[in-house]
Amino acid sequence: MQSNSLDNKEFERRLFRRRMTVAFFVVALMLIVLVCRLFFLQIVQHEQHQLLSDQNRLEVLPIPPIRGLIYDRNGELLAGNLPSHTLSIVAERTQDVDALIVAIAKLIELSDEQVSRFNKRLGQYRRPYEPIALKIKLSEREIAILAANRFFLDGSLVEAELIRQYPFGEAFAHVLGYVGRINQAEMADIDARAYAGIRYIGKQGIELQYEQELLGKAGYQRVETNARGRILKVQEKHPPTPGANIHLQLDRALQQKAYDLLAGKRGAVVAMEPKTGGILALVSQPSFDPNLYVTGFPSVLYNELRDSPAKPFLNRATRGQYPAASTIKPFIGLAGVDGGYVNWTYTINDNGWFQLPNDDRIYRDWKRGGHGIVNMTDAIEESIDTYFYELAYKMTLEPIHNMLDAFGFGNNTTWDVYNPASGINPSRQWKRDRHGFSWYAGDTVNLGIGQGYMLATPTQLAIATAVFANDGRWATPRLILHSNMPSLLDIPAQAQADVALKDTANWGKMQHAMTEVLYGAKGTARRAAEGAPYRFAGKSGTAQVAEIKRDENGDALGDVPDHLKDHAMFIAYAPYDDPQIALVVVVEHGGGGSSVAAPIARELLDEYLLRETAIAQ
Repeated sequence: MQSNSLDNKEFERRLFRRRMTVAFFVVALMLIVLVCRLFFLQIVQHEQHQLLSDQNRLEVLPIPPIRGLIYDRNGELLAGNLPSHTLSIVAERTQDVDALIVAIAKLIELSDEQVSRFNKRLGQYRRPYEPIALKIKLSEREIAILAANRFFLDGSLVEAELIRQYPFGEAFAHVLGYVGRINQAEMADIDARAYAGIRYIGKQGIELQYEQELLGKAGYQRVETNARGRILKVQEKHPPTPGANIHLQLDRALQQKAYDLLAGKRGAVVAMEPKTGGILALVSQPSFDPNLYVTGFPSVLYNELRDSPAKPFLNRATRGQYPAASTIKPFIGLAGVDGGYVNWTYTINDNGWFQLPNDDRIYRDWKRGGHGIVNMTDAIEESIDTYFYELAYKMTLEPIHNMLDAFGFGNNTTWDVYNPASGINPSRQWKRDRHGFSWYAGDTVNLGIGQGYMLATPTQLAIATAVFANDGRWATPRLILHSNMPSLLDIPAQAQADVALKDTANWGKMQHAMTEVLYGAKGTARRAAEGAPYRFAGKSGTAQVAEIKRDENGDALGDVPDHLKDHAMFIAYAPYDDPQIALVVVVEHGGGGSSVAAPIARELLDEYLLRETAIAQ
C-alpha cells in the first residue's frame, strides 16, 4: 500500500510536469503569434490603420451656408429656403451600395428614377466620404422608419437641410431662374472649397446672375465620430456666412397679373419704371415650375416640356426676337422730323400703296383704300404704312439705324438681366457680312414699318419705350433694387448716353401723337383707353409672319392657321404727363396688336396705377 502510494505520487509529478511543459509551449506560441500580429498591425500597417482610425474618430465636416433670399420691391418673398430632410448614402461607409439601396427600398418608397439619378451621381467625380442624395423631402413617417432601422443601414444618412423654394412657381420661373444639383461639368469649373457641403448652384436667371453673392461662405466643424459615422462630440466649429439677400425691382402683383393675362397664350410682358430703369415685370408664357429642378424633375415631364412646340423653357421676354412692326414708328418718325426730312405739317396723299422709282414692287398699306391726306400725327394715330414707306426712303438707312441705336436696339443695355438676346439693328455692313448682299432701298422701306431684317426683344422694346417716355433720358435697366451687400449697388447711372434731339419740342409732339393712338377719333387702340381715369400713350403693332390675304381694313380673309397669324404687340406708358410705368405686350400669333395686346396692356396699367386707389376705397 505504501509503495503504491509513493508510485502514484511520482506519477502525478511527472504528469504535472508534462502538462506544464505543454501549456508553456502553447502559451509561448500564442504569445509569439500575438506579438507577430501586433508587430504587423503596429509597425507594418501603422500608417494605414492610423488613417482609418482618424477617419473613424475625427472628421472635418463642412457646414453649408444659408442661401440668400430674394424679395420683390414690396418685401414679398420670391425665393426662400424650405426645411427638409434628405436621405443620403456615404458609399465609403457601406460594403455593398446596391444591397443597401435594396434594403432601403423595402422600408420606404424609392422610384426607379431616384435610384437611377443616385447611380449617375455615384459614378461622377466627388469628394471622398461625401454623402450622395438618394431621396429628398422625406415625410415624417419615412424619417421615423429610417431612424428605427439605422443600425441595419450602415452608410445611410438622414440629414436636415434647407432646399430652395419658389412660392410663386411658374410666374417667376424665367426671371428668377432656379437652382439645381451641381453637375460634373460645373464641378470642374467651380472652386471646390467654396462649394464644400453644397449640392445646389444657380442655373438660370437671377439665381445664376447673382450666384456668388447668394451663395455665402461655407463653415466647418471638427467632430469625433464612431465607426458608424455617428457624431459623438463637436471639438471645433466655425459657422458659415449666409448669402446676401436681394430685393428686386419686380412688383409681385404686377408680375402675377401679367402671367395670368397671358395664360393659354405664347408671349411676353416687360414693364419698367422710366425714371429709374427698374424692371417691374418680366414675364414669359408658357412657363414651367422651377421647384421641380430642386426636388428632381421627372424625366418624362422634362422631355415633354423640352420637345413641346410651345417652348416653355424659352424666355421670350429676353430671348424672343420679333419684328418690331408698327411699334417702331414713333422712333423712326422722331428721326424723320428731328433730322429735317419731314416736318409736322408735311402731308402725303395716301392711296393705300407705295412704289419705289424704277421698281415694279408694290408696298401696300394695311388699309387697302388708303387714308387720304395725312401728316405725321395722323400717320402715328392710324399707323399708316405708306407714310413711313416714303419717310424711310427719304431718310435712307443710316439716320434710322442711328436713332434706333440711340434707343438701345441691337444692344444689351441691361445691368443684370440674365443672357439677353441682342436683337438686330441692321446696317449695310451687317447685311453684307450676314447675307453676302448689298443693302437695297427696299430693305429700308421695309425697315420703315419695323419689318424686314430688324428684330427686337420685348425687353428692348420696353427699354426704348421707357427712354422715350423719359424724354430721351437714360437710366440703367436693372432688376436689383437693394441688398444687404452694398457692393451690389455699384451700378452706373446710365446704360448709354441720352438721346439728343436738335429740337427738344419734338419729344412733346411725338408723345402727343402717341396719345392720339388711344384718344384720337381714328386711333387704332382707342377702345383700350375707354374709361381710364388716367391718360396714357401707346402704339400698336402687328408683326406679319407670312403673306395672307386681307380685306380693305387689313383683317385676314378666311381661316388662317394659328402658326401663320400675326404677332400682336403694344407699347405704352402712363400717366402721360408723369410716366410711372412703361411696358410692352407681345402675343405670338395673337392677331391684331390693338385688339389683343392693347387690352392686356390696359389691365396691367390699371393694376399698377390704380392699386392704391382701389385699396383706399
